[in-house]
Amino acid sequence: MEMFNREFEAMPRKEIKALQLERLKKTVSKVYENNPVYRKKFDAAGVKPSMIKSPDDITCLPFTVKEDFRDNFPYGLFTAPMSDIVRIHASSGTTGKPIVVGYTKGDLDIWSDCVARFLVSCGGTKDDIVQISFGYGLFTGALGLHYGWEKIGATVIPISSGNTERQIHMMKDLRATALVSTPSYALYLGESLNKCGIKREELALRLGFFGAEASTAEMHNQISDLFGIHTNDNYGLSEIMGPGVSGECFYKCGMHIAEDHFYPEILDPDTLKPVREGEWGELVITTITKQGIPVIRYRTKDITRLIYEPCKCGRTHARMEKIKGRTDDMLIIKGVNVFPSQIESVLLEMPDVGNHYEITVTRQNHMDEIEILVEVVDGSLLENIRQLEALRCRVANKIRSVLQIDAKIKLVEPLTLKRFEGKAQRVKDLRNK
Repeated sequence: MEMFNREFEAMPRKEIKALQLERLKKTVSKVYENNPVYRKKFDAAGVKPSMIKSPDDITCLPFTVKEDFRDNFPYGLFTAPMSDIVRIHASSGTTGKPIVVGYTKGDLDIWSDCVARFLVSCGGTKDDIVQISFGYGLFTGALGLHYGWEKIGATVIPISSGNTERQIHMMKDLRATALVSTPSYALYLGESLNKCGIKREELALRLGFFGAEASTAEMHNQISDLFGIHTNDNYGLSEIMGPGVSGECFYKCGMHIAEDHFYPEILDPDTLKPVREGEWGELVITTITKQGIPVIRYRTKDITRLIYEPCKCGRTHARMEKIKGRTDDMLIIKGVNVFPSQIESVLLEMPDVGNHYEITVTRQNHMDEIEILVEVVDGSLLENIRQLEALRCRVANKIRSVLQIDAKIKLVEPLTLKRFEGKAQRVKDLRNK
């Protein structure tokens, strides 16, 4: 089986562990010496870098959580000086402020290498012509895959997202052999072929690389049937790097983690203690080569398990199962992370709408749709169509500005939405019903 970097991808486990320990020690020392936020956390936990003598000693280190990024916005968790940072990416945070991450030139090289690994593992080559239908911008997905494909010498079409008819005609005319998108958009593209008068046999597609949102094996099978391609799943998150933390090989039996760059743990989400090998729990990741913004024991909130047996593809790094769920209430809408608290923050800033709302998420034609019901403060407004529509547009535009998603807004009379005596249940996710 072809590998992008066989020296590391097929490294014996004993050597992987030794390399991880060496790099972990350097990373822990680096953040302690160069980042006051981490130094304060370590000191509060009574931890010194010299205490790391084996990989198991990582459990004495404090966790990093999403709130640490928000509380130290924008550059407080950076370890390298800004003069060494050559790229900024960001994702939305739970209060509207983005989570900002930075990359040195070396970080970008490693990122491209990690992405290139899973591309090659699933059959990607320098002869491929790749249509990237992720939205470009601060989102890590598009540029992460873009540079990974270029790393292996492929031809990249940075078409971005949207304009489905144009996407399909460009795919056909430019003879794209690989598609990169969210799985839901791939389904929509596939089902739009007939509307564009194009048969799948007219396309040159052979591979699909999908991420940025949860997907099932059944969804991948549907995409494969629509296009007649081999599909691939991969995993990443902005706080750690972006896409490329792990990815499936051709055999699709778990996503190979780049263990020479990331140290994974699986913890019981309640006790935060390590589970036994092979058990399900929360994935916690420590970066061990990142220079711009190293991250120590980041709680991803994603539920998975690790498989350490070597894969039949020949790779020896641990594989993680497809994410089974999350430990929090985050929603992923068209690849964008959305928290109910973000929506609440937007609504509470608008004086003409009330404090009570309901969120319903559905999937229409394989595309995520979100509807927000919110009460108006002045019930008489419902009788003035012009003013009501103006308010609805203001709410929708504010949601789009803060969350980067389009939501259907429905304004309702005061005191008509359900009240709760205990914890409010404001979200209905009907996508898997």
